[in-house]
Amino acid sequence: MRKQKWLITGVSTGLGRAFAQAALAAGHTVVGTVRSREDLRSFEDLEPGKAHGRILDVTDDDAASAVIAEVEQSVGPLDVVIANAGYGVEGTFEETPLAEVRRQFEVNVFGAVATLQAALPYLRERRRGHLLAVTSMGGLMAVPGMSAYCGSKFALEGILEALGKEVAQFGIHVTAIEPGSFRTDWAGRSMSRATRTIDDYDELFTPIREARQKASGNQLGDPAKAGEALVHITSLDRPPSHLLLGSDALRLVTAARTAVDEDIRTWEALSRTTDFAEGAQL
Repeated sequence: MRKQKWLITGVSTGLGRAFAQAALAAGHTVVGTVRSREDLRSFEDLEPGKAHGRILDVTDDDAASAVIAEVEQSVGPLDVVIANAGYGVEGTFEETPLAEVRRQFEVNVFGAVATLQAALPYLRERRRGHLLAVTSMGGLMAVPGMSAYCGSKFALEGILEALGKEVAQFGIHVTAIEPGSFRTDWAGRSMSRATRTIDDYDELFTPIREARQKASGNQLGDPAKAGEALVHITSLDRPPSHLLLGSDALRLVTAARTAVDEDIRTWEALSRTTDFAEGAQL
């Protein structure tokens, strides 16, 4: 396996940390972004000389560009860039403040876009590389009480799908990573929870919130195995455009896509009634 240079945003904890550890174990050099000096030192201590920390707020577009440019000069040409930094907002649609929705999109969508846009010119010039972003099984299916989070991940899925088709001509691969439930702190301290204010949602949403909190720390997914999966696909000549991680993701996304397919089939005749008699097909 050719030794690569990786950049991963959000390596302090969770899947970002697991991806970085797996890449380092495989002999790759990893630049990881964090939010504090303490986290930077902790990351670089994983493997001095191979683990390089950088402080970055992914919602600062100029800073993202500056970090990528500096890394290209000081560490070397990047092969793999993973926009991982993100978090979850839990709350029913009606109870989630609009400011929380905007913040969710700023981090999960625009933060990822800023990172990938900053790296793309370098990969395009070299006519090779692999851009990845962590979306979620919640980018291909949705559950009650996660409208802001799922909305942000659905948006990122669409961006990655189009991006992949644009840059394939340059030898650049694009992968959406869609994890299920992993044993990280995503559902614990990393989650922002909207205040409950409307009793009408209690019957539906209270058991969902309680179950998620109870499962935190006992999730099905093993972050270390997710890291190994990422190292594997980044070594392939033809990596996947979508990578579901976890049997729960497979089950829930398959069910959601089946439901969409059923709607399409059921309403196919009505869908066809909205055409002009003659017109250009895309």
